Amino acid sequence: IGERAPKERIYIELPKKYRAVLSKFYDLDHGLFITDLNPYINEDYVAAYFKPFGCVTMCQIKNSPGSSKDRLAYVRFSTEAEADLADWAGPHFIGGTECKVRRVVSPKGTRDCFHVLSVKKNMKTILEVNIVYYVS
Repeated sequence: IGERAPKERIYIELPKKYRAVLSKFYDLDHGLFITDLNPYINEDYVAAYFKPFGCVTMCQIKNSPGSSKDRLAYVRFSTEAEADLADWAGPHFIGGTECKVRRVVSPKGTRDCFHVLSVKKNMKTILEVNIVYYVS
């Protein structure tokens, strides 16, 4: 693993025990990736929903690829503990709709595009990942 972060932001879902390994190579942002979001919900609403769990430093919503109504969101927290607390507080009903929430990390200093990576459960190295979603 090189020391430079990728140019586009990658959101990586992996078990907590592997986050420490990844943090040796990158400064990480901590957040949640949300799917099945109500199409009428905006970024301010999502940020306000997660505010009780900690300091929300960014909230971004994009349309899902191939669908004009399915929406995805990324919520970034100021600390790892806040992101963990928000994740553990689920299930999450945002705007009356139950959403799927996934805990992710992302190398700092990259552009915000939605690339979500999920580490294989039987992984041998931290580099074995599957792309789950991409939204440009």
